[in-house]
Amino acid sequence: MTQISDSVAALRTGFDSRKTRPEQWRREQLQRLQAMIEDNESAIHEALHADLRKSGFEARMTETGTVLSEIKHTLSHLKGWMRPKKVSTPLSNQPGSSRIVSEPLGVVLIIAPWNYPVNLILTPLIGAIAAGNCAVLKPSEISANTSALLGRLIPAYMDPEAVQVVEGDAETSTELLEQRFDHIFFTGSEAVGKIVMTAAAKHLTPVTLELGGKSPCIIHDDFDLALAAKRVAWGKFLNAGQTCIAPDYILVQESIRDAFIARLKASIQEFFGDDPSTSPDYPRLVNERHFDRVAGLISGGEIALGGATDRASKYIAPTVLTGVDADAAVMREEIFGPVLPVMTYATINDAITFINARPKPLALYLFSKSSQIHDQVIDATSSGGACINDVVMHLAVPDLPFGGVGASGMGAYHGRTSFNTFSHAKSVLTKSEHLDVPLRYPPYTDTKLRWLKRFQ
Repeated sequence: MTQISDSVAALRTGFDSRKTRPEQWRREQLQRLQAMIEDNESAIHEALHADLRKSGFEARMTETGTVLSEIKHTLSHLKGWMRPKKVSTPLSNQPGSSRIVSEPLGVVLIIAPWNYPVNLILTPLIGAIAAGNCAVLKPSEISANTSALLGRLIPAYMDPEAVQVVEGDAETSTELLEQRFDHIFFTGSEAVGKIVMTAAAKHLTPVTLELGGKSPCIIHDDFDLALAAKRVAWGKFLNAGQTCIAPDYILVQESIRDAFIARLKASIQEFFGDDPSTSPDYPRLVNERHFDRVAGLISGGEIALGGATDRASKYIAPTVLTGVDADAAVMREEIFGPVLPVMTYATINDAITFINARPKPLALYLFSKSSQIHDQVIDATSSGGACINDVVMHLAVPDLPFGGVGASGMGAYHGRTSFNTFSHAKSVLTKSEHLDVPLRYPPYTDTKLRWLKRFQ
């Protein structure tokens, strides 16, 4: 406990010294973070393979490459983001000028999950540093190899008076949450999100909660089924389904269900061969506990594809379920694994009704050629984000805020939104001393009241 409180106090001292305020310091830290990844990318990929058996390509695509792109985007826009924004000043405050100044919040806590243990700890850090904050990073102990590597690398590259890594288990997270921070950024489950929010309330600390939920995917019969199946199979079985915005279940029109499943099978075979367990591109479940939970969900429907499991290697084949009851466990809880229930609908209104009867998801996917259907679904549903005619890829647009709504989270980040999340928008009014209108000062008269009504 003393060590954690001392670390937070040291960062507080670093922040109070105002060293994080200059643009040059922020740029240097982002460039050091970039160098850390570029210098150690092979070691990072090895750690990710040890934790999740991610291939080098997938690790680059979803982890190191994504972080590098975010750094480059931030560096190219940082000066503009930091610049005070002038806003109009009403007649009642003339002569005067108004502006919004972005100031750093202070010392922030970033708690990361295990499924994308590099991306989901460093991407928030980019925003925190860009905004001029100090940060405590808590990587997940479940992805132990990546956590240990980050624990070694970050102190070697980043300013220790501004960024510190605290490794440990849930007890360590509990100790961290007892400290006073100026913002807490958490990515993980809804259940733990409630714990984080409760702890933050004790200090009135604002939070960003990136949670999850059951992200639906609607397949309309007017879309190219082969393309839809390929994109769905890629997004669902990426990282063995351990992705918060993976399609969690399919809603496909009744008349094309079997054809869609056939094309899913063809895409999975194209990606991973006849036996995905032998494919170097197919990851594994992170540990036995998560394996047991996901494997137990398979019994919630009829196996149309896959179903093979091996606990020793934490392998679950890409699995497609049909005949799933809407109240089955596989439809009540976020799957977070390579199991995909396929359900049917008759009309697009039926699909919308089904989605709206459930908690708001982190993402919503729709495959249709009809712009009318696009607008109808987007207008009639609520989700953290949406992607039309693809899955997952909206995450890769830096100018799109990424975050949840309702049970899927609160707050957002990526690009300018990350900068705003870790900044306070301070309002500043500057008045001239050369003219002082007597209207606002007592004694108040009917004449003054008439003039006041003209100004307001």
